[in-house]
Amino acid sequence: MKPFGTEFCDHFVVAEYSDGAWSAPVLKPLENLSLHPAAHVLHYASSCFEGFKAYRWADGKGRIFRLHDHVARMQRSAVSLSLPVPDADTLAGMVVDLVHHNLADIPEPPASLYLRPTLVGTLQNIGAAAAPSSEALLFVIASPVGDYFAGGAATLKLLVAERERTTEQLGSTKTGGNYAAALGVTLAAKEKYGVDQVLFCPNDDVQETGAANFLLISDDEIITKQLDTTFLHGMTRDSILKLGAELGYTISERPITVDELIDKVSTYEACLSGTAATLSPVGALVHQGKEIPVRDGQPGPNRAKLQKALQDIQYGLATDTHGWLTEVG
Repeated sequence: MKPFGTEFCDHFVVAEYSDGAWSAPVLKPLENLSLHPAAHVLHYASSCFEGFKAYRWADGKGRIFRLHDHVARMQRSAVSLSLPVPDADTLAGMVVDLVHHNLADIPEPPASLYLRPTLVGTLQNIGAAAAPSSEALLFVIASPVGDYFAGGAATLKLLVAERERTTEQLGSTKTGGNYAAALGVTLAAKEKYGVDQVLFCPNDDVQETGAANFLLISDDEIITKQLDTTFLHGMTRDSILKLGAELGYTISERPITVDELIDKVSTYEACLSGTAATLSPVGALVHQGKEIPVRDGQPGPNRAKLQKALQDIQYGLATDTHGWLTEVG
């Protein structure tokens, strides 16, 4: 399989917003987009997106994981960016139609079909820096994927950086600008320290990396930062916390200081959680130029236990008691 996110299904779904209304979605062959050079998104970053997965079960049907939760989050992102808000049923229908059309392209578990709805402002006005885009394009593409990190289940190394990932008001918005803001810091850290990601900890507040939420896990507790506007409210994070509670873990959503983090990793496992990353083990931290192992530097048993609980639901090996799956086929 090609690297994550570089292979695409041959159709996508598109809808346009103008004159105060959305057009009917159209499923058509994948093609390049045509945007005017003055399109709002190209100048003022009026764009948001989502990322989630569909799985093919042994019965030949597809199951989309937490479709409606992702649609709701995309609506919130659109509101925060003053973009036209897609109708929830329409957007969900676009995703279902695309998955149905591409059922044969969904690889067998543990691989999946990654789904990427995207909303961009298309108003042709380079004088609209202080005005929202009244026109928009909404589309959904699909990509068969395997592991997000090239090393698969190998542990990751993180640089602990006491700086912001993005602005506080956009931290919980899934917009490309947040990823661009973290990119330069991450690339510099990779070059200087040989790390995989940066763990952003502004004002001594352990938050997340540029691409995933962060969890500390012991045999009986899961610790992660409480929800606020400074970081993305991940669906995988939420799923792991709910499943962890059912498995008997104490769920502690609260502030974590850098000192506590450094102290805890001698006994706690550390993981990154996200739709793409799933639950990826962290084997080492770099702090103030010193490399600090997370436990023994190897993937831990609690990560494996929690990931299995999540994937068993996604793969149809355990009952979905939460209503997280949308059947297609």
